[in-house]
Amino acid sequence: MKKDCAKTLVSSALRRIRERNVRTPATAHDGPTRTIKRKARKTLRKKIRVPKTEPPNTSRGDVDVRGGKRTRLDLVKHDMETASCSADTESCNTSVDNVSKRGVKRKAVADGEGPSTKKGKSDLKETKLDLSIASLTAKFKAKYIEQDQLGQGGCGSVFAGYRRADNLPVAIKHVPKDKIFCKVVDQNGKQLSVEVAIMIKLAAGTSGSVGTTAPVALLDWYDLDQELILVLERPVPSKDLLSYVEDNGGSLPEEQAKIILKQLIEAAIELENLCIFHRDIKVENILIETGSDVPRIRLIDFGLSCFATKGSFYRNFYGTPSHVPPEWYSHRIYSPSPTTVWQLGVVLFEMLHKVPFETTKFLRNKLRISKKLSKNCQDFLRMTLTETPQQRLTLEQLQLHPWLG
Repeated sequence: MKKDCAKTLVSSALRRIRERNVRTPATAHDGPTRTIKRKARKTLRKKIRVPKTEPPNTSRGDVDVRGGKRTRLDLVKHDMETASCSADTESCNTSVDNVSKRGVKRKAVADGEGPSTKKGKSDLKETKLDLSIASLTAKFKAKYIEQDQLGQGGCGSVFAGYRRADNLPVAIKHVPKDKIFCKVVDQNGKQLSVEVAIMIKLAAGTSGSVGTTAPVALLDWYDLDQELILVLERPVPSKDLLSYVEDNGGSLPEEQAKIILKQLIEAAIELENLCIFHRDIKVENILIETGSDVPRIRLIDFGLSCFATKGSFYRNFYGTPSHVPPEWYSHRIYSPSPTTVWQLGVVLFEMLHKVPFETTKFLRNKLRISKKLSKNCQDFLRMTLTETPQQRLTLEQLQLHPWLG
């Protein structure tokens, strides 16, 4: 009896061993499979890992050059240019610490931390914000008709349109919120984009009538959650100065260029008196109204502009790279008034010569002032395009130059 029991136990043990051995190949096969999967994950990580970037070189004072490409503007043909949008970091007032703290709070709520009442308040604020955005969007659509796209740049997109009430032609500029780097605080403590604040200040200094100043007027604006919409005056018929010059054979007669430059100097003095630094005056950002015998200039695109007090200077250059003033190359610094005078010289050069201006070429004498121009005109160009900023004429002195007399 004991032998039978022992045999039974041995048989059971052998059966269990055989069953394990049957499962063993499958288990053994699982091991390499997991190893392969781990290797695949490691390989995948290596492929998608972003390499660490080198820290920026700040040995020259955290220098930066930003600007827009050259494009044409013909509002009749709907070919409007929007320059790249950047704001001078020296005028930004948003604290990085504040941004980080706000991010932590949002993350805490998202992770379920904190009292449930905070969640309720947050949801309520979001609901109110959504309703406010929907209301503003509906108001905009009820007031304006948006048509063809005029152009697109680093700052956003610009569309043609008109105001429903009186069919007034308008330009509608859409600026994504992530492209608005700098803001100013108004009297009510609300933050505004610098471009909006500057155009509001320009409007405050005029009668409020459309078309009464050199800068185009800001008619309306809508601060939405994801974008800023600017509704701007759109002179019709008009075209940008680059197209105007090209349509006249690639250069203008001195007398015609003189008419345009006189108006530009007046506009620049007006901006300087209002402590506004445009920073990107160029042929693409100057409209020429072509509806009359005498061309009338209008300044557009204040996306790179800033408020400037007397004695202001900047280390980060924002504007058109090919028009950088020489002092920025030599000392990595530039000031509003001398830079504006330099830019006016560049505009005049491009009106009178059939080649685009480049600062580096001009400084190396690869671009030269034409000897075919009158002596006074040549002198005017030399006084605006002098390498040393202190030796350039001021805007007021330019008005008294014999060439403009």
